[in-house]
Amino acid sequence: MSNLSHYDVEGKVRMVDISEKASTVREARASARVIVSSETIDAVRSGANPKGDPFEIARIAGIQAAKKTSELVPLCHQIQLSGVDVSIEIIGSNIKIAAIARTVSPTGVEMEALTAASVAALTIYDMLKAVQRDIVITDIRLESKSGGKSDYMRTE
Repeated sequence: MSNLSHYDVEGKVRMVDISEKASTVREARASARVIVSSETIDAVRSGANPKGDPFEIARIAGIQAAKKTSELVPLCHQIQLSGVDVSIEIIGSNIKIAAIARTVSPTGVEMEALTAASVAALTIYDMLKAVQRDIVITDIRLESKSGGKSDYMRTE
């Protein structure tokens, strides 16, 4: 198992040692989609949601979650975030969440962006479940990353 990065030579789980890696500017973008009914979209747009503005609460939840990623994902490094942005928009009956996380660090920031998008989606569900129970959270994914050994850009 020594060729697996998160296992030591005895096969025990370990956190990867990044102390020899150089710090570079890194950015990751992630997204999620929440599918709701047109009635739920109308409730959001009109301000009739009984729990208040789901988008602003979800934005704050996503930012807060990014800062807690290493507490939630066991082998994820604790990194100093330079910035986290979460944006939310309605596209048809979809609520599109976009999260961007930035750092200057020896390790990537993808998990922080993915955590921000995921928790924002969960928060939207929580804020809208009084209006609709069959909400679908889907398409949580990394869109791009830059900095470090290699860059990535989703092409689909």
